[in-house]
Formats: sequence, C-alpha cells, structure tokens
Amino acid sequence: MGTGFHVLSLPDHGIKTKHDAAGLQVFDPIRRKWVALSPEEWVRQHFVNHLVHDLGYPAGRTLVEHGLIYNGRSQRADVVICDGSGGPLVLVECKAPSVAISQRTFEQAARYNTVFKVPFLMVTNGLKHYCCRVDHRTGDVDFLTALPTYEELLPRVAG
Repeated sequence: MGTGFHVLSLPDHGIKTKHDAAGLQVFDPIRRKWVALSPEEWVRQHFVNHLVHDLGYPAGRTLVEHGLIYNGRSQRADVVICDGSGGPLVLVECKAPSVAISQRTFEQAARYNTVFKVPFLMVTNGLKHYCCRVDHRTGDVDFLTALPTYEELLPRVAG
C-alpha cells in the first residue's frame, strides 16, 4: 500500500500499514499494536526496524514512546534501548524527514537524557542519523562515525 510518505535512507523491512476509520495506521511490532501513521512515526518505525534487524539491537530491550518526567511535566522519549540488566543504554530522538537535524534537536535529546543518563544518544530524521557517546562524569560528547551495532556499544559503556 502506498503511504505517500517520504522515502528514507533506511531499509523497509516490510513495514505494515493499513487505512481504516481511524485513518492511516502502521503496525508497531515493539508495542504490538496499530498506531497513527505520522511522518515522525514513519521514521520511528523504520529506524527501530533498522536497529533490530540490521544492527542487532534486541527487540525485547526496546521501549517506544517511553514516558518520563522532565521539570515536573510528563514527556515521552521516542525510543529507549536497554542493556542486559534493563538499564537504559541508548536514547533515540526521531524527527520527521522535513525537520532538519539541528543543535536544538540534540538539546532536546540531552534534556531527556538528564532523566535517563544513557551513555549513547541517537538522533534521526530518517534521512540523516547521528550517534554520540556521552560521558556523564566529564560532560564530554563524542560523535561516532557510524551507527554502531548493539554488540559494539557494550564494550564502549565499560571503556
């Protein structure tokens, strides 16, 4: 089914869509339900599928639209990937393809990270993807040259 959504620089992996009385929907295999298909959701579904199917991130350790409280207000992190003990490892901020990735995008992810304190932040608009390592002791932020596999992240946490 054609969705009319932007072609992304991510593999498709057979994203399921349908059109019903509620409008255009996409099946989210992580949340195991149909959700409204917005441009940001289109990116989120493709990016999560890329992480799981191509980069080895465990679907069972992936949280989508995970709730958090920031400055006393309820917010939602787009995607949180957990480590083997269930602690947050990666925070992903997804934007629609029409939204340029900017300093402001990273600042939003960094604000959420004051709650989660993850060592890795990823930001994507489906066309460009960035990953950085955050050292919470020193405040250093190092951008990686490519999106790492899940296995590549684990030694970097300890190192």
